[in-house]
Amino acid sequence: MGRVAVLGEAVRVQGYALAGAVPIVAESPTEVLRAWSDLADDVVLVVLTPAAANALGDTARTPPGALLCVEMPT
Repeated sequence: MGRVAVLGEAVRVQGYALAGAVPIVAESPTEVLRAWSDLADDVVLVVLTPAAANALGDTARTPPGALLCVEMPT
């Protein structure tokens, strides 16, 4: 079983830790791209904030391997 990560701005991701997800704070597009490339191998689902999804562009729509990606509503 893999882990769930939530990637994006601190104010939008930190609360997900209470549900057992791994919050990954990335405030700028550069930080989002760096965090995306550094995802742990055991992450199977990434929930993206709208800003993070925008920063990733098509990369988030076609994640590598068995990784699933969803964008949270605005």
